[in-house]
Amino acid sequence: MTNWTRNTLFLTLCATAVAATVTTTPQAAGAAGPEPASVPRLDWQPCELPAGTTGPAGQECATLPVPLDYSRPHGRTVPVAVTRLLSDRPEKRRGTLAVIPGGPGSSGVQRLTQKGAALQNALGGAYDLISLDPRGVGGSVRARCGMPAADRRLVTLRSWPAPDGGIEENTARSFRTAESCATDGGAVLRSFTTRNEARDIDRLRQALGERKLSVWGTSYGAYVGAVYRQTQPGRVDRVVLDSTGDPDPTRVARGWLENMSRGSADRFADFAAWSADPAREAEGLRLAQRAEGVEPLFLALAAQLDRAPRDSGTPGVPLTGNGLRQALQNALYSDAAFPAMARLIQEARSAEGRPTLPPDLAQVIPDEDASLMVAVICNDVRWPGPASGDAERVEADRARYPLTAGMPVNITPCAFWKDAPAGQPVRITDEGPSNILMVQSLRDPATPYAGALKMRAALGDRARMVTVDRGGHGMYLGNGNECGDGAVTRFLTTGHRPAQDTHCAD
Repeated sequence: MTNWTRNTLFLTLCATAVAATVTTTPQAAGAAGPEPASVPRLDWQPCELPAGTTGPAGQECATLPVPLDYSRPHGRTVPVAVTRLLSDRPEKRRGTLAVIPGGPGSSGVQRLTQKGAALQNALGGAYDLISLDPRGVGGSVRARCGMPAADRRLVTLRSWPAPDGGIEENTARSFRTAESCATDGGAVLRSFTTRNEARDIDRLRQALGERKLSVWGTSYGAYVGAVYRQTQPGRVDRVVLDSTGDPDPTRVARGWLENMSRGSADRFADFAAWSADPAREAEGLRLAQRAEGVEPLFLALAAQLDRAPRDSGTPGVPLTGNGLRQALQNALYSDAAFPAMARLIQEARSAEGRPTLPPDLAQVIPDEDASLMVAVICNDVRWPGPASGDAERVEADRARYPLTAGMPVNITPCAFWKDAPAGQPVRITDEGPSNILMVQSLRDPATPYAGALKMRAALGDRARMVTVDRGGHGMYLGNGNECGDGAVTRFLTTGHRPAQDTHCAD
């Protein structure tokens, strides 16, 4: 049985035992050619769930051995944790749907546990559901850089500038992180790439004996799904790309991070309207009389915490200005997080008591998880070096987007990364069958609408796009609405897409 827990941002993830080595023959990218001569047999067992966790009935887990290096298919293999949930109405089954998690760093096993029952209900048994923990996550092969604990808090893994906008500390931290990853990460860490995740998904398809997979990828997982569809067009049936970023291959990951400045600004309007609503008065969560008063209040509070951090309910971890800013970034993903964010602001404004930090700000992220979060974005594409004008970009971005204070354009360990990418990033094009449906919110804090439009343009007539007039990140069966969810469900179950790009009112 495969051991697993929550994703990399919250709890420690367990490693699974290494599986037996198998041999394969390589498959040409972009072709639906012959399958490998030998594919692994999966030993499906009931998933071992963490204490207090309940998954959908019938969810099973296994370990899939995959080549460490696909250019050496007869060499070393590493384990990838996989999961499945068979159709509960097999007479309705039309295929297998791969659920691709976001991140980099989220667990597909956990994602299926969270969404499996809702998917079964929405899709009416049309699919067996599968997913995997990408390399570096959960029950899959792990690696570590040996990063010190102080560098493994979310507010230090993200390159938040100093209160005055200085980046000297970020630069020093980025340098030592890249150095330690080069020294301690090894070949396993270097194998943590988007291209390998797409290859591992296809390896799972082979092990299942499926001719084709349908795909639902969310956030970073949408990019993985687009890469899989681009490199294996003959192996993909229907594709849903949910909350996508700009696919420009020269700016993979770097461009996504930069776009968070605009995305956060767009999305903050929803939080401001919510927290100024008179309905919040009775809850003690009303922050201002009018929505336009919320941003100045937030910025003033963050500046105050820059000057004088507050002791929090977590000993040794004060609430700083950057801690407040990071808490906001997390809260903008879903309306459900608004009450806790407003409460944190109220507690930080109060002269009494100690504000309660959100769990992801209070904890030290495990080394293996922090290392994975860095490795994928640095392995995929070469980033600009340390003399490329980071300080100037931070200054300009802070002025234009004060809520994010320059973090999205700041220096990262990728500026000092030792290893060149194993290959060129995949260019997403309009070539191939027209079998893609995009779903996107207008006010997404992480993958903003402007970036999704670039993915839409790259796909051309291969895709249709459904835009949902609301905020949040991750639309289908999450932050979306009946119109958007219905369009995705209809496409997956019937193949019907809108004749042209469409808009769903909130």
